[in-house]
Amino acid sequence: MDVLYFYKERTRFIRLFYDTAAIPFETTMKAIEDELPPFDDPPYSEDGEPAYLVEWIEASEALEVLGRTCLSMLSPSLQLYFRTWERELGVQWEDGDRKKVFKKGFIEGYMTCFEQVLGISRRDCPADLGLIEQITLARNRDQHPEKITTMRVSHSKTDREKHGHLFFMSEQDSAMFSNSDIADVSFLDPAVHVSRDQLRVAIGETEKLSNWLEKHMIAKRWGR
Repeated sequence: MDVLYFYKERTRFIRLFYDTAAIPFETTMKAIEDELPPFDDPPYSEDGEPAYLVEWIEASEALEVLGRTCLSMLSPSLQLYFRTWERELGVQWEDGDRKKVFKKGFIEGYMTCFEQVLGISRRDCPADLGLIEQITLARNRDQHPEKITTMRVSHSKTDREKHGHLFFMSEQDSAMFSNSDIADVSFLDPAVHVSRDQLRVAIGETEKLSNWLEKHMIAKRWGR
């Protein structure tokens, strides 16, 4: 089985899915900002808010949900790549060992597994493993929201403490939380934000990792 091919088919689809699904939301936001039809004739209002603010916010929220959804597709796709190779290589575990190795998440678990099975070192990996781990953390936050009152999903304080720099943040939050006084406020947490560019970088890092692993996997499996 060409495991890498099927993984990249998934990443190709995720890129396509985002680019296609984002169009109506981006179009709506731009039309409102540029006062284009059907947003060129705002109704009379005395509340002082910009015209069509509700529609703009809804489109913006939809883009936020779309980015997180794509990240939630990417994380299990990478896990499937690892799991498929684990099966192809016939990796065997002693009782309790697998659970112990995977206690810190599947990225750490599989990297430890493949280092031992393939005789490689993660220090030689060209991919940003810290960023890849953040993919799984952001996915977990998205899949387990804490508040029914908002579509916003925030990073946990634990994740912020583990990773000094959170990749999946907006420019505004990055600037705000670079201020130590704000960053230390217990009830303030930055939102999980996944833009098109951030998604593409994240996908690219997982592809760097899978490209690097693939040659070692093939050599181990078929002795090439």
